Amino acid sequence: MDRRRLSRQELIRARHQDGFVGRDGELAAFRANLARDPAEPGFRFLHHLHGQGGVGKTSLVRRFEQMAREHGALTVYTDESVHSVPEAMAEISARLGRQGSPLKAFDKLLATYRERRHEAEAAFAGPDEPGDEAAPSPGSTFLARAGVTGIGLLPGVGLLAGAVDTTQLARGTDRLRSRIGARLRNHDDVRLVLSPVEVLTPVFVRELGDAADTVPVLALFFDTYERTGPLLGTWLRDILFSDRHGPLAPNVMVTLSGRDALDRRCWADHLDHVADLPLDTFTEAEARQFLAAKDVTDADTVDAILRLSGRLPVLVSTLAGSRPHAAEAVDDPSDTAVERFLKWETDPVRRDAALAAALPRTLDEDVYREAVDAAAADHFDRLCALPFVTGRGGRWQYHEVVRTAMLRLQRRRSPRAWAERHGRLAEAARRAQEQCAGGRDARACHRDERWRELRLREVYHLLCADFRAALPIALSEVLATAHHEPPAVRLVAETVRQAGEDGDAPEVRDWGERLTDALDGPDGLVRALTALLARPGLDGPQQALVHRLRGREHRKAESWERAFADYDRSLELAPDDTHALVGRGLTHRYLRDFERAAEDFARARDLDPGLVSAAFQLGEAHRLMGRHEHAITVFDQALELDPRHAQTHGSRAVCLRRLGRPEEALAGLAHAIELRPDYAWAMAERGMAYWAMDRHTEALAEFDRALVVNPGYAWAYGARGSLRLVTGRLDAALADLDRAVGHGTATTWTFSRRAEAHLLNGAEDAALADCDRALAVVDRTVAPDAFRAVVLAKKAGCLRRAHRMDAARDAVGTAAALAPDRLVVRHETALLTSAVAGLRGAASAWEALRDATEGIRPPYGIDPTKTAGVAVVSRCALGDWGGARTAVAALLGDGTAWEDIAEAEFGVRELAELMPEPDAATAGRLAALRQALLRRMAEAAPAPP
Repeated sequence: MDRRRLSRQELIRARHQDGFVGRDGELAAFRANLARDPAEPGFRFLHHLHGQGGVGKTSLVRRFEQMAREHGALTVYTDESVHSVPEAMAEISARLGRQGSPLKAFDKLLATYRERRHEAEAAFAGPDEPGDEAAPSPGSTFLARAGVTGIGLLPGVGLLAGAVDTTQLARGTDRLRSRIGARLRNHDDVRLVLSPVEVLTPVFVRELGDAADTVPVLALFFDTYERTGPLLGTWLRDILFSDRHGPLAPNVMVTLSGRDALDRRCWADHLDHVADLPLDTFTEAEARQFLAAKDVTDADTVDAILRLSGRLPVLVSTLAGSRPHAAEAVDDPSDTAVERFLKWETDPVRRDAALAAALPRTLDEDVYREAVDAAAADHFDRLCALPFVTGRGGRWQYHEVVRTAMLRLQRRRSPRAWAERHGRLAEAARRAQEQCAGGRDARACHRDERWRELRLREVYHLLCADFRAALPIALSEVLATAHHEPPAVRLVAETVRQAGEDGDAPEVRDWGERLTDALDGPDGLVRALTALLARPGLDGPQQALVHRLRGREHRKAESWERAFADYDRSLELAPDDTHALVGRGLTHRYLRDFERAAEDFARARDLDPGLVSAAFQLGEAHRLMGRHEHAITVFDQALELDPRHAQTHGSRAVCLRRLGRPEEALAGLAHAIELRPDYAWAMAERGMAYWAMDRHTEALAEFDRALVVNPGYAWAYGARGSLRLVTGRLDAALADLDRAVGHGTATTWTFSRRAEAHLLNGAEDAALADCDRALAVVDRTVAPDAFRAVVLAKKAGCLRRAHRMDAARDAVGTAAALAPDRLVVRHETALLTSAVAGLRGAASAWEALRDATEGIRPPYGIDPTKTAGVAVVSRCALGDWGGARTAVAALLGDGTAWEDIAEAEFGVRELAELMPEPDAATAGRLAALRQALLRRMAEAAPAPP
């Protein structure tokens, strides 16, 4: 198809616009810009029309578009119907496609985004994964505000839309990435869902440039920019004036049209490239020229129109629409302007219908029939032909200036009829909601965009009919939406604000503005909930709900103390609220305070024995505390409630592994994966089960499988890296552990294992840094003392080898106070004493270690704790060479992991460095032991690829 050929509708519109009059200066400037070479200094990439509603911005933009098409340009017009950056790109691509210039690669990627976002919504709505026992990492930024808009975390863009504020989104990346990533196929899909603007825009810009290369100009028009600017402004600025998303073709022209001047915070550095076009009312000459073009020439009629319209173009156009010729049509000075241009509609039925149809915010034929009297039910097409009614996407709406005037007229003329008509529309919306709900629960309904639209329509009309009675209903809907579908809260707030304006109800309008202002700021939903909490007359149950929801938001943002404060207050007001108990329990769990978490989950289960989430989370708490037998009992009870709960099957299987029943664990994990084929966590845990059985090849294969399903799964990277360390794949282990950290995991285990890998690789400084990172994680959580002690002992060794003896002494002293019986702590204490006082000065410590390792034989299991090294080193330190050779011989047998042998060799080497001048016999014995260990390490390590 010839991309320059106009459609029938465009031809009809162009013929209408042939009579466009006025705005000669603006038209001349735009026409001149079209004729310029984009390389010329005078070429303007950006035009900005701005002025009050009704001055003709949309008409002028449409005229600009027609001129551009006549110039051979590709053109795209968008307005407030786009609610996000991805939607804007999708609309542009669709319209270019209809002109014969499809953005094929972008459309394909967009389709993938929509599919993956749907999968992510399911992950986002589900319970937490049971396998990540880590505390979340604070300060982890996963979306900038533009990305938030893109992901759909702003209203009107589906589940992941934007009442979730950027402060919250900048925290907790690890958990959110894991939950979303578990549903997606690869790392690119995870990034596409989490940062759609960053992924989609470069492809969009590249293909937009390809389309622009085929025409003189590619012109994009963004109308009603006062509404879309907050969503699109930063993105538009970046694609127009930076290379952030790649270079944009120089012949791409953008026109913005809105009420306000450009936001200087966004555009200040680029205003010299903008053609600023402020619009005001028609001049008298322009208005008379326009009326003459509409065949309105009677002097009295022209004067009346000028007087009633104030030369506002939309009113001039509307008043001229019926081409009145008789003076008596305008001689009633008591009529308002609205009455005047409706009075020219001689059919009273159609006249009343035009007024009644202004009450809904948007129209389709069904809504029209509910709004008007039965006699006008078949006149919808005639209404749509009125000059102030525009249609788009199956919806029609009045020009804002005309609708506002009509609403004011009806509200003042007959408050009773106003209330009755709005009441009728509210009832119609309620009936449609019931039909749409189809018996679904409140959460499912709130997640349905169509149901939400009907609910907001009902709330709007209820507020207009009787704001005093309806305001509590509207604010309750804010809470219900915050509960079930937080991203859509902004839509409710906007509805409240508009109802307040349209119904001239300052209290309602103030509430709407208060809520939208709160949502626009940092911690938006928290601030909105706080505003609701301050409302006088809020009853106890509602206060409890607000505190619970605010506690949830604080928990997501990792504001732990505030989360507890809100949950505690919620439970003071509603002691039997199981959702608040589970929420507080999750907060305890994320802080690794499993005892308190279990108390909350148990109480929730006692209050509601059928609550699967409470039973599952209770089992999880016991599992995480190592009470595996009891956890299995609780998991069995949860499975009686829901036999297909995959996560319960998976966690139960982990308990079986911990109890030394790996075959049963494998069966349970296989069933969990059967129930949920994309269950990456269960695949990784199956790897752990194989590892426990020393079936390392199968274990690595399961970790690989988990990472194919979820390439962003940090925990699986950590587990695979740890196993690779155990089996001697040192470089691959470090690469995996780096990926684990890079993907957001922040556990003592990951950092500690990476520190161990760095030590065996000779990178002492990197090992010390990871010890500090591990301790920082421990400091943020309620972790067992043994966790901290092990890491402190490892850190003390790094400090000792760096000759920072005082710092090493402090670290190991703290470790000994926390866990005096831990072998690694006692080992480091003996090494530090030997470094300061010599081996004889530490003899008693080495003797105690020798006795503690008597009879211990390899293999040492999934989580080696330097037992192998201690058995060998303690005997060498005491000159027990026979015992040392026996301990080494045990290590050299089949089944000993490479890491255990490497730790023993590291320990012998370290001990040798503590003997400044060993005799020849001692040096020879130490060298012989090291050589035996090194030979076995070489044999145990995998062959290079």
